Amino acid sequence: MRVSGVLRLLALIFAIVTTWMFIRSYMSFSMKTIRLPRWSLSSPEVKKYKCGLIKPCPANYFAFKICSGAANVVGPTMCFEDRMIMSPVKNNVGRGLNIALVNGTTGAVLGQKAFDMYSGDVTHLVKFLKEIPGGALVLVASYDDPGTRMNDESRKLFSDLGSSYAKQLGFRDSWVFIGAKDLRGKSPFEQFLKNSPDTNKYEGWPELLEMEGCMPQKPF
Repeated sequence: MRVSGVLRLLALIFAIVTTWMFIRSYMSFSMKTIRLPRWSLSSPEVKKYKCGLIKPCPANYFAFKICSGAANVVGPTMCFEDRMIMSPVKNNVGRGLNIALVNGTTGAVLGQKAFDMYSGDVTHLVKFLKEIPGGALVLVASYDDPGTRMNDESRKLFSDLGSSYAKQLGFRDSWVFIGAKDLRGKSPFEQFLKNSPDTNKYEGWPELLEMEGCMPQKPF
């Protein structure tokens, strides 16, 4: 009886171990077979619209995105209606003020130019601003130093284009702006950061500015 009892116990243990091994093997196989593909685990891509906006602009609106330069290292960028007008990649930006002119009705680019405001001649900027045609939008982005060479005349010309900050623009400030000739009132499309040791993000420069959105045709 004792031998019989031992055999029964061994048989029971063998059955339990065999069952456990089978269940473990089956579960391992099942986990492998139901593993989700990588694409289903990744986050869905966010659709981008003109100039990288996350939402499309309504009809009769222009999409834009303007970024000032970062310190004296990364140049500014200007995108309008999905066209990159100025950027370091296009090699058409420079230290100081980068300005593009756009037809306010059609969105066509009329021209662009960079003005050195640290050691350049401000009379070139003044001449450019005085010759802006009627109906043109004026897109501005700073890089490194936009204010050292500014004088009263150039500040007034920018103020007449709708700027609220041109009069205080100084050494190494950050500034992005969209205005228009003969604008009545002030432009809603402007951002400004003062160069200050207490708030600067970079050593000697404030944080870069990024302004994007939709603006109506003939916005002013």
